[in-house]
Amino acid sequence: MSGDELPEPARPVLRIVRGDPGPEELAALTAVLAAASAGSAEPEEEPGPASAWTERESLVRRPLTPGPHAWRMSGWR
Repeated sequence: MSGDELPEPARPVLRIVRGDPGPEELAALTAVLAAASAGSAEPEEEPGPASAWTERESLVRRPLTPGPHAWRMSGWR
């Protein structure tokens, strides 16, 4: 490549297809798209093992069914 050749311009990231937005509207759109594509500042923490104290399913009982030894089954979860 010699010194008088210009590199090919990159494809535009944002292209207006219809309408005539003003500079303020383009700036707002660019800011929203940049914020949406940016990653979160803090890394997500992996949840640890669930504690028996925080399990919500243990608060809900299964319905009791009548039958032989139903009184014994009522103490089981």
